[in-house]
Amino acid sequence: MTVLREYFCAFKPKGWLFPGEEQGDHLSERAAQEIFQDARKRAGIIKPATFHTLRHSFATHLLEDRVDVRYIQELMGHDSIETTQRYTHVTEKGLEQMKSPLDNLKI
Repeated sequence: MTVLREYFCAFKPKGWLFPGEEQGDHLSERAAQEIFQDARKRAGIIKPATFHTLRHSFATHLLEDRVDVRYIQELMGHDSIETTQRYTHVTEKGLEQMKSPLDNLKI
């Protein structure tokens, strides 16, 4: 967040946070993808990654932080909960931390 705040303070964008070449237009998806791939390479990340990888990671981290899947559905813009639930198979952290209600029984 610090880098984003510094960017905002330095450039003070009006309208769009990442403006495009045309006045009043946003950065194109293709341009953003190229910037992302360039940053990935400069960071020395050899593993293939895309914007979808970032989206997938974002949703997975929210799930691991126990955010309700319905909120994630809304954030991701999915019409169907089934689409969002595709992300649930990748997170094992939640399962490891899950406690059975039976563990709370006082015997």
